[in-house]
Amino acid sequence: MKQITVAAAAVAAAIAGTAAHGQQTQMHDGGEHAAAKEGHSSGLGEIMSLQQMRHSKLWFAGNARNWDLAGYESDELKEGFEDVAKLFPTVNDVSVAPVFNGINDKELSDLGKAIAAHDFGKFLRGFDRLTAACNACHQTTKYPFIVIQRPTSLPYTNQSFAPSRQSALPAQGGHHR
Repeated sequence: MKQITVAAAAVAAAIAGTAAHGQQTQMHDGGEHAAAKEGHSSGLGEIMSLQQMRHSKLWFAGNARNWDLAGYESDELKEGFEDVAKLFPTVNDVSVAPVFNGINDKELSDLGKAIAAHDFGKFLRGFDRLTAACNACHQTTKYPFIVIQRPTSLPYTNQSFAPSRQSALPAQGGHHR
């Protein structure tokens, strides 16, 4: 069962509130307009905020050597990038599907291998490459002011990132939304 953090709950409540009132989020480009036409009320910023939360949780899970949680968060990031590519195929005139497919196929795949091997050194290098890929995407899509980095403090005080003594789920792919 997935634990919901305070930050995720707040984002979910904001999204649900927008949908319940039939409001559309402010549109920034054609990709967001297309998503709104298909009945999606979440904007790109809201979805990417969830990605940022997953990125942060991935860092803290890997740093704590909680490989099951790191695998779970890595898988969630992959699914999130797949969702963004479907909902917002174009961002500021840039086709993002190839970018997200590349991140999933290279950076997240390599990170998944490091997690499966419980190799902290490879995890660090993979996490930094993932972060660099996120920043390159922001540059390409004309959001250079969004700079992602290794988290410096734990924003989730209601979740333990220490490895569990009993592992109920496989490291990756053991869940579905």
